[in-house]
Amino acid sequence: MALYLLYESSSGYALFQAQGLDEIGQNTEAVRNSVVDLNRFGKVVQLTAFQPFESAIDGLNQCNSVSEGLMTDELRSFLELNLPKVKEGKKSKFSLGVAEPKLGSHISETTKITCQSGEFVLELLRGVRLHFDKFIKDLKPGDLEKAQLGLAHSYSRAKVKFNVNRVDNMVIQAIFLLDTLDKDINSFSMRVREWYSWHFPELVKIVNDNYLYARVAKLIEDKSKLSEEHIPALTEILGDEDKAKEIVEAGKASMGQDLTPVDLINVQLFAQRVMDLAEYRKNLYDYLVTKMNDIAPNLASLIGEVVGARLISHAGSLTNLAKCPSSTLQILGAEKALFRALKTRGNTPKYGLIFHSSFIGRASAKNKGRMARYLANKCSIASRIDCFAERGSTVFGEKLREQVEERLEFYDKGVAPRKNIDVMKSAIETTQNKDVEMEEAPPVEASTKKSKKKKVKPEDAPVAATNGDASGDDAKSEKKKKKEKRKMEQEQDHGAEKTNGVNGDVAEKDGTAKKKKKKSKDEGVAASETKKKKKSKE
Repeated sequence: MALYLLYESSSGYALFQAQGLDEIGQNTEAVRNSVVDLNRFGKVVQLTAFQPFESAIDGLNQCNSVSEGLMTDELRSFLELNLPKVKEGKKSKFSLGVAEPKLGSHISETTKITCQSGEFVLELLRGVRLHFDKFIKDLKPGDLEKAQLGLAHSYSRAKVKFNVNRVDNMVIQAIFLLDTLDKDINSFSMRVREWYSWHFPELVKIVNDNYLYARVAKLIEDKSKLSEEHIPALTEILGDEDKAKEIVEAGKASMGQDLTPVDLINVQLFAQRVMDLAEYRKNLYDYLVTKMNDIAPNLASLIGEVVGARLISHAGSLTNLAKCPSSTLQILGAEKALFRALKTRGNTPKYGLIFHSSFIGRASAKNKGRMARYLANKCSIASRIDCFAERGSTVFGEKLREQVEERLEFYDKGVAPRKNIDVMKSAIETTQNKDVEMEEAPPVEASTKKSKKKKVKPEDAPVAATNGDASGDDAKSEKKKKKEKRKMEQEQDHGAEKTNGVNGDVAEKDGTAKKKKKKSKDEGVAASETKKKKKSKE
């Protein structure tokens, strides 16, 4: 059986034919030895056809399709044109060697050409890649390297640009920065406390919060200048007048040493830096909350923005988190403890990052593992809804949170929770109602926008008003007419049942009219037949 090789280069598609394989016996080592020498390799592999790409954009599209394992129309026409034709109902007398197995399976499904991609084929393609510039005569030295570099840049740029998880990257970077800022602010504030305590050691016991301590140190500067005039400013910072008075009294009888003005300036500058970092940390937290509500609203409403962002960052992306089963999500973040337990044959961890959720802390000691398992189950459902839903909403997250609350009550008080089917049905109904409201709302908004944009002239204003009233009256009158018709039809049906064919004229009219019920039609037919019999007797 003849063997053809498909090589996808940066400049175009190339088709090679491998000859003399029976003599080699498809030995991989023999091919590997003959690859380096062009004279030996040129006898085995020969160029059959070459089709260059039309442009750089065409090359990028072909590269994307090959990486995804798809055969384009250009590649199909190239193969059908240069490969031997296969008759219908018969197997091909040749096979096509391909580097990508997915591409080979797609080619065999569409064109029914047998494809293979083993070690032997890969070694042959390696030799083709090594001597490709010598097989094609029209290529100038350096052209292939330029094409490879340009295609590599455009391919990587397109992958970064059209990355599915590019929105998740913002959340991952934000939560990493938030954790680093927490550590830095903590260490810097401790440095401020230690530094300023040489001057005013009593302030540490009065003010416990790091951020407030930095603000107070920035305000006081020199303790010898403290007076009752500073009490309103201190109460504004601390929110407690008693503490402010205590600080003033402690400043008068402080045991700290005096600092030079230069040292005090440095302390004040460092305290200002700590305050700025704390303010930036608050802004970053608000940014993370808004991003999480946009990307994963259900997960954020269920377990919180910070814990949800940590889960996404640890999994790598929201898609990876959605692919994780609930058992994996439960111990996400506790991998070291898990492998240590498996190695020492000890107890495996019950929870990882979800331990920071308030639900685990509220559960009793014996129910923490059960609560972690249940919460991981609901988190996996919420992440999948956020990942694959077309529209983002917090309805499912709120319902799942209610379920977790009910499960907590069940563990503590024994109150039976609702079934999952009923909760999901109610969530779906609420989302459908919201969708209906959203569909009905836009045309009204559009009409209001148009009316705002177009300024109505004073002459046209009454005409527009009358048209609007007329349209409203027409709608009302149409509804009234429909109701009257329904009443008339019901009355006619009752009258026809009472007469039972005695009144022939009425029966004929009822027979001609369109009625919903079949009984009235049968009665009209019976009445007409009785009338015909009377006429025949006369």
